[in-house]
Amino acid sequence: MSDTPLTVLERVFGYHSFRGHQQAIIEALWRGEDALVLMPTGGGKSLCYQIPALLRSGTGVVISPLIALMQDQVDALHELGVRAGFLNSTLSREDTLATEQALLNGQLDLLYIAPERLTQPRMLSLLKQIPLALFAIDEAHCVSQWGHDFRSEYLQLGLLHEQFPEVPRIALTATADMRTRTEIAQRLELGSAAHFVSSFDRPNIQYRITQKSNARQQLLRFLRNEHPGDAGIIYCLSRNKVETTASWLQQQGFNALPYHAGLPVAQRRDNQQRFLREDGIIMVATIAFGMGIDKPDVRFVAHLDLPKSIEGYYQETGRAGRDGEPATAWLVYGVEDVIKLRQMLESSAGSEEHKRSERQKLDAMLGLCEITGCRRHALLNYFGEPGTGACGNCDGCLHPARTWDATEAVRKALSCVYRTGQRFGVNHLIDVLRGSENEKVRQFGHQHLSTYGLGTDLPAASWRSIFRQLVARGLLRVDVEGYGSLHLTEACRPILRGEETIHLREDMKEATERSRSRRHQPALPEEDKPLWEALRRLRKQLADEHGVPPYVIFNDRTLLEMVEKRPLKDNELLSVTGVGETKLERFGDDFLELIREHEYAS
Repeated sequence: MSDTPLTVLERVFGYHSFRGHQQAIIEALWRGEDALVLMPTGGGKSLCYQIPALLRSGTGVVISPLIALMQDQVDALHELGVRAGFLNSTLSREDTLATEQALLNGQLDLLYIAPERLTQPRMLSLLKQIPLALFAIDEAHCVSQWGHDFRSEYLQLGLLHEQFPEVPRIALTATADMRTRTEIAQRLELGSAAHFVSSFDRPNIQYRITQKSNARQQLLRFLRNEHPGDAGIIYCLSRNKVETTASWLQQQGFNALPYHAGLPVAQRRDNQQRFLREDGIIMVATIAFGMGIDKPDVRFVAHLDLPKSIEGYYQETGRAGRDGEPATAWLVYGVEDVIKLRQMLESSAGSEEHKRSERQKLDAMLGLCEITGCRRHALLNYFGEPGTGACGNCDGCLHPARTWDATEAVRKALSCVYRTGQRFGVNHLIDVLRGSENEKVRQFGHQHLSTYGLGTDLPAASWRSIFRQLVARGLLRVDVEGYGSLHLTEACRPILRGEETIHLREDMKEATERSRSRRHQPALPEEDKPLWEALRRLRKQLADEHGVPPYVIFNDRTLLEMVEKRPLKDNELLSVTGVGETKLERFGDDFLELIREHEYAS
């Protein structure tokens, strides 16, 4: 019987059914059609091109910007019995020539390649000498100049349609609004491609956003109360903050590592490998880290600074909970984040049109932070997916925000901005409102202003919240000269004239979710825990022997099913999700022997 998508899924990958649009996408490529795929992180995008590459004659070519991860991706395919290779700048000349020869000899089912190498004349000449199953363009949002992760080398990928018109192409990404999606289709000449847009909802992720008070202490409480010993990612805006935060976490007893583009290549590679292959590592990183990370058991993603866009926030938080188990997306932000990002945006070298687009993205991100309702509903709505009401798994649903009539306080804040000449930042404005007698207030004579001391009825934290929300609502804007001073906008006139009232969000003490987001452990009966731990130890031992992360051998869900089913024979183990024929052949005896030992001992 000839292979079908389902038989390949079962025989090679060990799964017994497809998810979402996977089967329709695979069958479209199998027929030789093009596809543009939007699927959330953890949704199974790679199967959408790996299975058709195995079904069609020739080699499937995967274009990916993730040079540092190609080795891991290829190693994982080797464990499945798939003939895979990669070509990038990390290979020696000998290894490069050997991989090219394997390609010419028809010995590769899949070839991973960076876009800059693909477009070289020599590489294109090689590809024209062999039968090609398909081209898969991964992380396709990189082609869009309106996207959050533009890569100029992706602009040349339109040549695939011109030079290989008969080879089907699939473009895949986890995040793209309608504008970015349209640009992907245009630049990659995928005008006739079918679009497959999966739900953006990740119901297992709990979204929580709160204001900064003392960010380090807030982070420490979050980690100790909710995620002790868990693997996670902490994002920071600057390289310096990455390094100081990682160092501080190490002093607090956490296994934390830094990652940013300024570190030596060897250190970045080693830290990334440790994160993938060891348990309980926390990676503190800039956005240079994370794209293509397949680690399924990342239990949290934390942001210590405001992301630049909802697209970036969604993709970064999507690296949590790829295994479908509970995970947390936790963010703290403050008015200083807004000021810093607006300064960076205005001082960038982009065109005015590009800056306008970036302003809109930042405003949308601020809107997500300041809403008083369901975060998930707002997130899905941004990507054009109608929400279904309250999700019950975000801070907006679990701890609904209260609002208060802030009209009088807002008028004081706006008046203070005006009377100080629209030349000062938040800290100084708060000092004036609170009646501070510091040197700067006296230097500018602001102790004589009518707004001096008008705000002693509110603590500094409340004024900081007010200014943050006024910037988010567009009633104040940050200057473009880099000094962080606040300026009135036309939108504030009705409030200053007494024609409108305004209600603001009441910042509440941050809630923790001890009961829900504790360190992830499967809910096993006491008698099953010894087998579970023994299976984990065996998996780690085999992973070390094969030089791959433990989840490449088997993921947690597969081990749990082994505990539940207690397979004792080959055919019984083959029925476990995630056990294909090659893995049965390579690892079956070891796992069956261990399960038998536990069965006979009990």
